[in-house]
Amino acid sequence: MESLFMLAMISNLSKCNCNGHSRRCRFNMELFKLSGRTSGGVCINCRHATTGRHCHYCKEGFYRDPTKPLNHRKVCKPCDCHPVGSSGRTCNHTSGQCPCKDGVTGLSCNRCAKGYQQSRSHIAPCVKIVPRISVIQPQVAQEPQYDQDVSAYRKSSDGEEETECGKCKIATKHLTKKKFCRRDYAIMAKVAGRDVVKDENGNNEDMIQFNLLVQAVYKKSSGTSLLAGVIPGLRRATIPLIVPMRDFECRCPKLKINKTYLILGKDTENPPGALGVGPRSIIIEWRDDWHRRMRRFQRRSRDDCD
Repeated sequence: MESLFMLAMISNLSKCNCNGHSRRCRFNMELFKLSGRTSGGVCINCRHATTGRHCHYCKEGFYRDPTKPLNHRKVCKPCDCHPVGSSGRTCNHTSGQCPCKDGVTGLSCNRCAKGYQQSRSHIAPCVKIVPRISVIQPQVAQEPQYDQDVSAYRKSSDGEEETECGKCKIATKHLTKKKFCRRDYAIMAKVAGRDVVKDENGNNEDMIQFNLLVQAVYKKSSGTSLLAGVIPGLRRATIPLIVPMRDFECRCPKLKINKTYLILGKDTENPPGALGVGPRSIIIEWRDDWHRRMRRFQRRSRDDCD
């Protein structure tokens, strides 16, 4: 009699709740009893990187996207742990936080923590900063800082504007594979700050240093030693770009703090320990559609660059 009663109750149960990630489930008597005889279904073969009795968790290597409902097919996103900055590839399935190495921070462990700087070691990518005396005196500016649009003219001693700057050839809007092949390096970088370069006596050297946060390296030669140890995306992975004061006053190149740019150049035009701006340089404000083109140039240049 009891068995007939149980079968009657089971037959009246509602369908399994798999949140749209599975079409099959099985009955588990123990769960049925533990639920107060209200539910005993267990989903089978959960899809869309989900797991759990109701396909309501993200499986290992994925985490929940809080912007999407539980029944969305893309509710679970793959962990985006940095291959160097993180100590593992599995993140927290709720927050997406990756396990970071010492001195590394960020959701994906992609930047150095405060008080640390990037090293060239893959084992310890961030090390504590050792205080040192610098001959570069940064300008005081409120962040975020954006340069005001000004005329590309230089001023004479009497304050009148002189049309001596000419057209800036660095800021070309056209980039071809031929131009890509003829440059030694190509990077995507964000302008993190700007400094005035001084000599050891505090005198102006008529140069401006832009601090670049490298976000992607599309090309580098054996002579581009400055990019050898750069881990794209690490906050402390900044490299200097030196621009002559005359070119800076002519806004050639036209660089704005907190903006991202595509930068190509020749090693022979770089000063020691920095990237430089020369006649063969190309600096273009970054657009999202550049990424696919640069990857295409990168693949093709391995075989058919002259």
